[in-house]
This record gives sequence, C-alpha cells and structure tokens, in this order.
Amino acid sequence: MHSPYLLFEHQALKAPEALMLTAPRSAKLPYAPDGFRFSYGEIFARVSILKQTFADAGYGIGSRIALLLENRPEFFDFWLALNAIGASIVPINPDLRRDEMLFQLDMAEASLMIVIAERLGELRDIKPNVVTVIAVGDELPASAQKCEARPGGPEAECALLFTSGSTGKPKGCILSNIYFITIAEWYTTQGGIAEMGEGREVALTPLPMFHMNALGCTAVGMIMKGGAIVPLDRFHASSWWDSIADSQATIIHCLGVIPAVLLQLPAVAAEQAHKVKFALGPGVNARHKIEFEERYRIPIVEAWAMTETGGRGVTTTAADDYTPGLRCIGRPRAGMDFRIVDDGGKDAELGRPGELLVRAKGDNPRDGFFSGYLKDEKATEEAWEGGWFHTGDVVYADEKGLLYFFDRKKSIVRRSGENIAVLEVEAALAKNPGVKAAAVTPVPDDLRGEEVFAFIVESEAVEPAEPAEKARLMIESAAADIAYHKLPGYVVFIDRLPISSTQKLQRGEIKTMAATAVEDGTAIDLRKLKAAIRKSR
Repeated sequence: MHSPYLLFEHQALKAPEALMLTAPRSAKLPYAPDGFRFSYGEIFARVSILKQTFADAGYGIGSRIALLLENRPEFFDFWLALNAIGASIVPINPDLRRDEMLFQLDMAEASLMIVIAERLGELRDIKPNVVTVIAVGDELPASAQKCEARPGGPEAECALLFTSGSTGKPKGCILSNIYFITIAEWYTTQGGIAEMGEGREVALTPLPMFHMNALGCTAVGMIMKGGAIVPLDRFHASSWWDSIADSQATIIHCLGVIPAVLLQLPAVAAEQAHKVKFALGPGVNARHKIEFEERYRIPIVEAWAMTETGGRGVTTTAADDYTPGLRCIGRPRAGMDFRIVDDGGKDAELGRPGELLVRAKGDNPRDGFFSGYLKDEKATEEAWEGGWFHTGDVVYADEKGLLYFFDRKKSIVRRSGENIAVLEVEAALAKNPGVKAAAVTPVPDDLRGEEVFAFIVESEAVEPAEPAEKARLMIESAAADIAYHKLPGYVVFIDRLPISSTQKLQRGEIKTMAATAVEDGTAIDLRKLKAAIRKSR
C-alpha cells in the first residue's frame, strides 16, 4: 500500500467499527463543544461520497487543492478523498496574513480553496477569477481541466507543505505518497519506549496538519497501526491534561515550549490520571525534559527530522539510553547515511560539532526525501550539493553512534572565532527563577564579528528594580554556568516571544528584532559587564 488513502481503505474495510478520530468535551473545541467520535467506517463512508463528487467534477491526477480546515474532522475527509483520486492538497495555516496566503496560493497554482464556514466571507474574494473559495458543504465547482481520477503511484504528489520561511520566503516542499508512507513506517517502528501495538494506540497532537509531524507521524502513523487520532485545534495549557486523560491517549506530541509552559502550572489531578506511554518531543529543552519526566511520569522521545528529510533522514532516542541533560537526538534510522562536516567540508572529529549531511543509503540518495522545492530547482540542487542533503543543523556524535544537537548553523553566534550555541545560553538563563523564557540570537559587532543578544520574558518572581539592574543580576547568575564569552552582551525585556503555530521560536523574526534594538539603542548594553566578569576569573 503506497498511499495514505490505500492504507486508510485497508483499515476501514478490515475494522470499520474501530475508532479513528476523537476529541473529548474537555478539549473545549469551539467547533465541537461536546467533542466527537468517528470510526474508520463512518469516515470511509464520507470519503467515498466526497471522492466521487470530486471525480465527477473533473479533479484528479495533477489537481492541487488548498485546504483551510484546521485540524477539524473535515480535513481528514477531504484529504483522504483527494488522495484517493490522485489530487494533491495544500494545507493552509489559518494564521497567515492575506499576502502570505496569496503567496502560497500563487506558488501552488491552486484554483480551488476549501475553507471552514467561519472564514468564507473573509476569503471568498481573495483572488477573484483565479481562486474559487468555497466552504465545506458548498457545491463543488467543475475543474477547469478534466483530470483522470485514480490513486497516484508511490512518487505522485500527495501534499505541498511550506517551510517556515524564517530567513526568507517560504519554500513549497513537494511531498509524495511514499514520503508519507516512509515517515509513518519510521514513526510506528521506533521500538523501545515508543513501541506501538496494532489497533490499540490513541495519539493526541496539538500540532497543525500543515506540519509534517502531525500529518505524517500522527495521522498516517495511526492509520498504519489502525489507531485513533486526537487532533486538537492547538495547545491549550488549561485543558491539556483533561484532554489527555479523557481521550485515553497513549501517545502525545509536545514540540518546542509546551513542556516549559506545563511545568509552570500548579499540579492538577488529571496530570496523574493519564495512560500515556511516551511523548514525542523534538526540540524540548534538556532540563525541561528531566523535570517533565519526573513530574508527569511520561518519557519524552527526542527525535530529529526536517520537512525535506521526512522519514528517511531521521533520528530517535526511543531505543537508547543517554546522559540526562544533554540534547541527544538519538540514533539515525536504519537506511540513513550521514556525515558531520566542518566549515571546510571535511569530516569532523568524533565529538566535534559540524553540519549534518544526510541521504538514503543505496542507489537513490533521495529515496523517501521530499521531491524538491516547487518552482525552485536551483534551491533544490543547492540543498543536495555533492549528493548529500545539507540540513543546516550542527550536531556531534559520540562513540556509541548517538547524535547530539548543537544548534542551527544560522543561529550560532560566531564571536571572536568562537562558536556559541544559542540553546546553551538560553538554558543557562532559564535556570534563574526570574526568567520565564529566553531567546538568544546573534547580532553584528564591529569588533568581534557577532555578539550574543538575549530577549528575556520575566517571571512573577522578579523583584522590582531598574531594567539594567535586573539584567545585570541575571547575567551574573548565568555566569556561574557558562563561560564569559557566551554571556549576553545585550538584553531586552519583552512581554512575549514570537512563537510559531507549532510552538517553535521564530528565530528569523527574533534575529531581526534584535538587530533593530541594537541599532536604535533600546537594548541594554552589557558588554562592559562581560569584560569585568572575564577579568574577575
């Protein structure tokens, strides 16, 4: 079975009564206040009608349809129906601004967008005479071009997902049927603490279906195992544990800052009433991971992948032990080839950080990866320079073959010839009880090339004081854990950090904000304090 629809069809015919989509009342979904429960058979019946409707209207192989359906059950109906006839979907982030949405629609050349009813009035005329916008339940317009309606092959396009665009315009990643099958196979066979049973798992995710983690791992993975999906609208700290307990989730996903937010909340009964076996938590702060596991009795599986690498270039910690407190991303998947290279392109020494290059073993190094960037062959080939996909992530390896994340290549602060990982600085700042959250980024420095800059969100524990004095105390506190040159040379206190819809820091926006703060003089300059700390050691 080489497509998500064929997997789904197999499960629906084998076990039509099995639960596929569910959300409890406690999730407080605005579009389903009482929650919902749908079996494979119920969804199969809806999908069967929809796929015939699309086929009769002329859609099929070569069609590309935009979907702004959030994580609602209707998303799964339309996605699977379109995949059944060989059409590709373009899941749209509902938080996009008008111009951002137009960019993606233009890039995808989508002539049809299906939206939730609440957005129809706003988006109906987003691009008159070019993009037809309808709501769920509206009459389907005929396709401008008659297409053959049949399941696409393994390499056929299944979805077009856009990168975050944190350092430029987003790129459209063409993702094939086999891409999704490959990532689901990896997800369901990690083993160790992530062992999954047939027809027994319930996976809850607050992540959006326009993200490869939710669409590839949770959705296709659960379909592959005959499990159930709990697609929340987004992360809500207040109802998180009730949603998990009431849905009887056995797997949860908690990217980015979710554990950090949860750890600040007072204890509730529901946090101990869960049935969760593990959480997939790529990018969780190492210290937060320790605290999360101790408090909630849920092991976090760290992993690494990119939209471009999918399930072929991927790692996991599920089956390995490693030193707590280190940002281990685990063991590379079987069938993945990799190199860690220095700035000169030579293999880095064991234990030394370098850029991670990945490919599939065998005759086709791109097997299971994305099919390319839409309308950007140059960027695609640059990413695959020398026959390896250049990830832009800096990692190092240990003697056991485990990989450890150091930083994004573009996030590293290059100060006076020293590479400084922003994650290490953020972790040191976060130890201070007065720091609720921190984001570190490089800013230009005439003398040292770059300097360390920190945005800090204060916690309620901060004693009243002048900003400069508070910044001084926080930096002196961090100096107990990291070398002087890693300390922030600039600080700005901020109410909230820019976070993406997948709970990740918006590094590109943070870098731009920092440069502006230095230029206009609103940043607190702590470079003399750094020099004083150096002299005192």
